[in-house]
Amino acid sequence: MPGFGHIPRDYAQAVEAYDPDIPEFFNFGRDVVDRHPPEKIAITAVSEDMETVRDISFGALSALTNRFADALARLGLAPGAHVMVVMDRVPDWFTVMLGANKAGVVTVPGTTLLTGRDIAWRVQATGAQAVIVTGRHCGKVETIAAECPSLRHLIVSGGTRDGWLALDDLLAGASETPPVVRTRATDLMMVYFTSGTTSAPKLVPRDHSYALAHAATGLFWMDLRESDLHWTLTDTGWAKAAWGKLYPPLLLGARVLLYDAAERFDPAAHLAVIERFRVTSFCAPPTVYRMLAQHDLGAYDLSSIRRSLGSGEPLNPEAIRVWHAATGHFIADGYGQTEAINLIGNCVGIEIRPGAMGKPVPGFDIDVIDDDGNRLPPGEIGHIGVHLSDPWPPGLFDGYITPEGRDRRAFRNGWYYTGDTARRDADGYFWFIGRADDLILSAGYRISPFEVESALLEHPAVAESAVVAAPDPTRGHVVRAFVVLASGWEADAALVAELQAFCKAQTAPYKYPREIEFVSDLPKTVSGKIRRVALRARG
Repeated sequence: MPGFGHIPRDYAQAVEAYDPDIPEFFNFGRDVVDRHPPEKIAITAVSEDMETVRDISFGALSALTNRFADALARLGLAPGAHVMVVMDRVPDWFTVMLGANKAGVVTVPGTTLLTGRDIAWRVQATGAQAVIVTGRHCGKVETIAAECPSLRHLIVSGGTRDGWLALDDLLAGASETPPVVRTRATDLMMVYFTSGTTSAPKLVPRDHSYALAHAATGLFWMDLRESDLHWTLTDTGWAKAAWGKLYPPLLLGARVLLYDAAERFDPAAHLAVIERFRVTSFCAPPTVYRMLAQHDLGAYDLSSIRRSLGSGEPLNPEAIRVWHAATGHFIADGYGQTEAINLIGNCVGIEIRPGAMGKPVPGFDIDVIDDDGNRLPPGEIGHIGVHLSDPWPPGLFDGYITPEGRDRRAFRNGWYYTGDTARRDADGYFWFIGRADDLILSAGYRISPFEVESALLEHPAVAESAVVAAPDPTRGHVVRAFVVLASGWEADAALVAELQAFCKAQTAPYKYPREIEFVSDLPKTVSGKIRRVALRARG
């Protein structure tokens, strides 16, 4: 297992000293999980009512993941095969993700909010040979399985179901000494889907080096220690789960808290979990902090928290102040992408400036640049760019997967253009401005206007649609849709509700437009493109 004790965490020292070493061969399951002391607790899993608490040691995790790797081999899933994973926050998720890792099988994580249609699209795009889900998602898969000829196996966690293989049975019948698969650091490990504004979700490849590169995330921004109990609030299908539940904490030996909460966020329950289990490291999207800030924080003992982290969207300064008043420390904002690791953050050893993204994480050369790749002076707004170096920046992907090959249009002029804009002040702090491509960030979710517009257009009442972000005091932004009605339809409150329900059924429900405005036409450029900037200006 890689050792990190010699690496300074103080920002100024780390910038000078940190030189990540990515070996030719690397496998997170074998080189990290299997090499921790077997008696050390890796995961503490807590049921929704907090009555059931299960501690899982690294030794137990090693054995379970070995069994799953062997089960995959017995099913005929060879290294390089893809499996889609849609699972709740349960311990089996670790078994599946890390066991597939050991087997060299490529995981395709998906949020639990996906519909059957969403799942079908992802299975078809990756050629996934298996789908692994927790029980409540079986029905979604069954409605689309016939449309997915690549599917060979349906696996259910936490129970049994006709026509499905039970994960418990697979594990019971497998060996703890599976075939050893040597994976190169450059071999494909995971495929995420991330939304754009002018196309369907993009396929983001993540190789085995990505897991090790997250050492920088854990060392410098999260400041994780072996004594920590770390809790990241996220769905298992998002890349943030890789950040907060898998790689940084397990790399650095911190214990992960897994809370099987209901889909609807309950501030009181989450605060009670922090108090009861003495969480020391806590990460949540700004929306959660805004909701917690509206609660009576003084009614809970939050003194165990050593470090609070925020990511997913810009953090509201007011939420930072309220949290500081309750805990005595500021939330350390951080910025990264599905396509990378943590890139910019309020790292250890630098002053936290409320509202600022922080400074580039050690190991990266990041700046604000113009369209031609020129570095801009302090105060000017430009693209957030990652300078392309040799060796390649740690954890940075190398292009989106497409049927025609890798799409590398984001790489130009010697930089990776993140698609986000910012300004940098004279002290080197970055301040987020917005998405360069109109991607909507709402309550920590990344929502593509194109996907929502596409769903709306399938309703017979909709002739045209355009979607933009609208400011919201709790969620940061919500989805606002402008709709041109088809002939014969009348605009009224009933139709608004019908369109909202229709969108929830067509795609993941968090994407539905919370605001719908009916218009006679949409502002367009000469070439026929919708001018979203004009729609946003309507307020």
